[in-house]
Amino acid sequence: MRILVTGSADGLGRAAADALLSAGHNVVVHARNEDRAAVLDSLADRGADLVVGDFSDREAVRRIAAELNVRDPLDAVIHNAGVWSGQAVMPVNIIAPYLLTALLHGPQRHVYVSSGSHFAGRPSLAGVDWQGRTAGSYSDSKLFVTTLAAALARLHPELLSNAVDPGWVPTKMGGPGAPDDLDLGHQTQEWLATSDQAKALTGGGYWYHRKRQQPHSAVNDHAFQDQLLQALAEETGTPL
Repeated sequence: MRILVTGSADGLGRAAADALLSAGHNVVVHARNEDRAAVLDSLADRGADLVVGDFSDREAVRRIAAELNVRDPLDAVIHNAGVWSGQAVMPVNIIAPYLLTALLHGPQRHVYVSSGSHFAGRPSLAGVDWQGRTAGSYSDSKLFVTTLAAALARLHPELLSNAVDPGWVPTKMGGPGAPDDLDLGHQTQEWLATSDQAKALTGGGYWYHRKRQQPHSAVNDHAFQDQLLQALAEETGTPL
């Protein structure tokens, strides 16, 4: 399978890309700039393809989608890229995965990396700064991307769309004291992107270590899903 892993220069994204390569898959890795891309040389030497672009810039996201659409078709995308704080939260954590979902041709599986923090998100779109002119709420962004995964599964049942809570793991974002298992933190994404097991061939799930969990109640609220998709379509000028 050919799989794009966004945000794969370090942390969970790099671990997933490494494991997928080792399993014999065709992997596309992503870094936000050329300096970050240099740390992916070892994966490129093993056959990984590479795309470079800053996901806080939606035009860079569009360029990456256009580049990928003229290369070999993708089978799956692990939407892993994310930031914890600052002005890039909404552009990177929800605008970029939305645009990639809307623009990429072919992927039948979409795996969105969520967080247990989504339970603290507010199911309201009032006053959301999608362009990142002010600092965004990480919890809100993860509620939105989890809702995007569920909405895609409802509206396009021919696709396998799921969200994953990787746990609080010791990455650069999670910090060295994070209590969860780093290896378990990326295995569910890989499984959903590649497995032919019956449980993995389902959509609309919110997963933690290969077990479906109940997400925030707003995630499966069809009215909220529709409001979110309408807001994202209007903001980006790109319908799903």
